[in-house]
Amino acid sequence: MPFPPPLALSSLWANRKCLAICCLVSMANLEFGLDSGVIGTLQAIPGFLMVFGYTNPFIPGGYGLNSTFQQLITSLPILGALVSSLVAGAFSTHLGRRVGLWVACALAAVGVALQMATDDKGTIYVGRFVLGLGNGFLQTFSNIYCAEAAPAHLRAIMVGLSTEWILVGTVVSAVITNATQVRFDKTSYQIPLGTLLILPVVLAAGLLLVPESPRYLIAAGRLQAGRRALERLRDTSLTADELELEYVEIVKGIEEEKRVAGTVGPLDIFRGTDRRRTLLSLGTAAVDSGASGAWFLIPYSTYFMIISGVPVNDVFHYFVINTCTGLVMCNAGLFALRHVCGRRTLLMIGAALNAAFMLGLAVSATVTTAFSEPARTSLVTFVALFLVSYSFATGVVTRPVTTEIVSTRLRAWSFGLTQGVSQLIIWLVSFCTPYFINPEHMHWGGKYGYIFFASSLISLVWYYFFIPEMKGRTLEEIDELFEKHVATKDFSTFKTAIRDQVLRNMRGDDSETTKEKSAVDSRNRGTRVLVIGH
Repeated sequence: MPFPPPLALSSLWANRKCLAICCLVSMANLEFGLDSGVIGTLQAIPGFLMVFGYTNPFIPGGYGLNSTFQQLITSLPILGALVSSLVAGAFSTHLGRRVGLWVACALAAVGVALQMATDDKGTIYVGRFVLGLGNGFLQTFSNIYCAEAAPAHLRAIMVGLSTEWILVGTVVSAVITNATQVRFDKTSYQIPLGTLLILPVVLAAGLLLVPESPRYLIAAGRLQAGRRALERLRDTSLTADELELEYVEIVKGIEEEKRVAGTVGPLDIFRGTDRRRTLLSLGTAAVDSGASGAWFLIPYSTYFMIISGVPVNDVFHYFVINTCTGLVMCNAGLFALRHVCGRRTLLMIGAALNAAFMLGLAVSATVTTAFSEPARTSLVTFVALFLVSYSFATGVVTRPVTTEIVSTRLRAWSFGLTQGVSQLIIWLVSFCTPYFINPEHMHWGGKYGYIFFASSLISLVWYYFFIPEMKGRTLEEIDELFEKHVATKDFSTFKTAIRDQVLRNMRGDDSETTKEKSAVDSRNRGTRVLVIGH
């Protein structure tokens, strides 16, 4: 009997069980959004500044923060996430995605508890670092899981949920800190920090209902467990024949990877065709975390506005409005990925918009007088426009690309390194930004945007020449495309063979002609690879 192509572009509703599971797992990214929003706004809360800051009548609000303290509370969680991301590959290879998320929940809870219980700066630093360790695992394992669990045509949406949860966390933190900023005691910052305990508890309990990644189980040799996990994820969205076809395709793809490479380790991500895949993943993450300028504005936008003369109450209102608008635009970006355009196109649109708004921010800071009404209006406007464009494009697409572009066999290692490098770049940007924007240092203010205008233009060139279009491809098809060294421009049109091979096997087509053709294909693969690569 003829077999239909797998998944046949089934709807989100048909895949509602998988969507619900990926939504729960990707909720791990809520912690990062909450923490980014909380620590960014705490730097403008009087109760927090009274404990950890110093009086300065020349700064709006009357309080300032020591640059070293400001740098450390912002950058230490990023440094912690860097460390945990780099060891995620070794951890996941032996224990899997779910166990990694449980360990992450425990680390995050301990880190938050330390911060809430003290007014000692040293203990705050330890708590920030431990929370970062948890966040590194939360982001790495949740994104890997969703990439491996989602149907091919819905993978961008299900992985893109991570960005949505980050924005939800930012919105929640904005609402809570806006409510507590009127307090003038420790509860003004302890309550927002306390919200960071909710996610580890809810996620740890919810993971009891989540199956392990089927691709992880199959790669570990647990074929029947992998099949059961795939059945739970697909539920009624596939017929029995379609499920069998997807399962066999996953098994064949993983077996082919093992046959070609053989080993799984940190050095393998830079060998053979995996070198190209790792570098593309690293480059895409570096563009998002460094070149876009997002980590200049996300953690420092409230403080940046305050030292530019925007009233404190207005700053919190703008923050709430910007984060809510960003959440709406994130959904618009997911819709565009599903129905309008591919990853590559949206990334290029995002880079162009980021460059335009960073240039607007820098030029307005150059031509207006500091603390004047035009300067404040321009600052608020271009910060809002940038955050909207980032939420719509770059922030939504980066994670789907960096998770799907790496091989199944080495995904935990490759994506772990990608997350680690991303966190390192975020740490560098976060650490250096106070020197550029603070009055006691370089005092560039909005002129800092010139740097990110240039880097965003470079990003646009990077996306155009190097990032292939992978929309609608299964992870096994992507493996085949890279194995055959398909050029970037040909990714969307190249005809892969793995699905046809699986169909022939399932139909029992083992004729001598088929065997002979397979043998010829195998012998000539090296020659064909070189031709396609050129």
